[in-house]
Amino acid sequence: MQRSTSRLARITNLRTRTLVTTTALCLTLIYLFRCSGPFNYLVLESDSLERFMNSSPSSQQPPAIINSSVNWGSIKHHHPPRRPLASLPPKTSTPLPRIQHAFKPETPKSSRIRQDRRDAVLRVATKSWQAYRKYAWKKDALRPLTAGSRDQLSGWAATLVDSLDTLYILGLRDEFDEAVAAVAEIDFGYSSTGDVNIFETNIRYLGGLLAAYDLSKRPVLLHKAVELGDLIYAGFNTPNRMPVDSIRLAAAKAGTGLTVESQVVSASPGTLTLELTRLSQLTGDMKYYDAINSLITLFHDNQNLTALPGLFPMYVSMARKDVTTGSTFTLAGCADSLYEYFPKMHALLSGAEDKLVKLTRKFLDAAAKHMLFRPMVPDGDDILIPGNVNIDTEGIPHLDPETEHLACFLGGTFALAGRLLRSEADVKIGARLTRGCVYAYRAFPTGLMPERLNMVACEDASPDGECKWDEAKWVEERSKRPEWKAHLPRGFTTAKDPRYILRPEAIESVFYMWRITGEKEWEEAAWDMFVAVAETTAAGVAYAAVVDVTVEKGAVEREDYMETFWLAETLKYFYLVFSPPDLISLDKYVLNTEAHPFLRP
Repeated sequence: MQRSTSRLARITNLRTRTLVTTTALCLTLIYLFRCSGPFNYLVLESDSLERFMNSSPSSQQPPAIINSSVNWGSIKHHHPPRRPLASLPPKTSTPLPRIQHAFKPETPKSSRIRQDRRDAVLRVATKSWQAYRKYAWKKDALRPLTAGSRDQLSGWAATLVDSLDTLYILGLRDEFDEAVAAVAEIDFGYSSTGDVNIFETNIRYLGGLLAAYDLSKRPVLLHKAVELGDLIYAGFNTPNRMPVDSIRLAAAKAGTGLTVESQVVSASPGTLTLELTRLSQLTGDMKYYDAINSLITLFHDNQNLTALPGLFPMYVSMARKDVTTGSTFTLAGCADSLYEYFPKMHALLSGAEDKLVKLTRKFLDAAAKHMLFRPMVPDGDDILIPGNVNIDTEGIPHLDPETEHLACFLGGTFALAGRLLRSEADVKIGARLTRGCVYAYRAFPTGLMPERLNMVACEDASPDGECKWDEAKWVEERSKRPEWKAHLPRGFTTAKDPRYILRPEAIESVFYMWRITGEKEWEEAAWDMFVAVAETTAAGVAYAAVVDVTVEKGAVEREDYMETFWLAETLKYFYLVFSPPDLISLDKYVLNTEAHPFLRP
């Protein structure tokens, strides 16, 4: 009894001291707020998040490093690179321009709203991860409707690796530690399919490992990144040192050389640059940068020789080192991240490579001139949409006003490049492009944008052309489209692929516009999009792809699949919009096409 009374007294004293301390802190904050104007809640919260990001201790012992069954770095290439290897360019003395907006202090009300929204995103992300952990652990992806799993990306736990940095950023430290321990056991010497898609492996797996290492500095993550980087590097063991699109593991193990495909989408080779550059920066091994430097040179030297100078055709031939032959041009799937990586490589190399400035500038100018159009919509909104271009036999370009959700990355890329190249005109184009995708979300009854759609380009299809609504013109254009459906919103002539598969590109551009301009419209657009996405995709044990976003909400059907980029990208971008702007600052990090943040040297 005496021991119990003594314990109660200690607890009472502790509570009293805590109450006094808390009261004093509150009074101090009230005094500061009244005497000094609006209190900067962003700074207070940012300091806490920054401490977590940089110094929060792990609750678990570091996992043992387990080597994969194949040491890809020890395999001698039948087609070795020429010596000496290209080296990373030295940093220039002139710093790059500031990218992020200089945000002002928040009011208490704004801070509460923002944090409530961020917490809502956190709940969705936590539910998604817990479902994956319970029903699909160490598998590539979750089947949310049947509580099952799926392996389609070599069987290396794609969702787990793709989500590593998201777990860290969201503050899910125990979940992160458990995932890191699982990563240590992945065997990159084996693939469930026997082949390895070099593009997906690079952006999801290698990108995920590099970013998680940049954030946490866990040695096992860099070790596994080197293992995987050496496997990807094996894809350059070809007669002309150009990469293959798909690596046959059996042939790669032999080291006798691989055969480059005759034709691949241009994004496949063009999206290897950022990750392999970062791997060279972290390891000091220049073989990775040397490999991609040849790609940069190839695209740079041929940029003005295509049928649409400044842009590259949808398909290229690495076997012939031909990136000019072709008459179909797009900024969407098949080519998107090729262009996305031009300004991002410029940032990662601190502006030290002039070729990247030229690649970026020429791409922006050609895209604005030929690929963007102002769509005819009932209210005359000043928006832009990226289309496709076909070149006829006489060399004349013809715009096809079809776009994809994948193309929604473009607004953020224009804005980012505009800041890096000191071009406010490009930032404004980025805003109009992003508004175009936000418009497409809001136009459909589910609040979601279809995977692929068509609109009507104004008579003056240029970005700055006059654009009045013409009902008869819309009816005429939709009659030409066999895919048109009567329930489509006015202004849209098709929803060729009406699905929403949890894609991130629209919120990606909203995130960039918010961080770059600080305009509130982007924060509000992000919240509207999040509510629509979370409500419409919630199904089974987590969240699932939607079959048709053009129907009323009550008629929505879903597919039994939760893509890895749901946690890796979509929810990360939503979370970052509602977080203090120095959490993964664009002036400190470069995000790869899978939203994996690489620390700028």
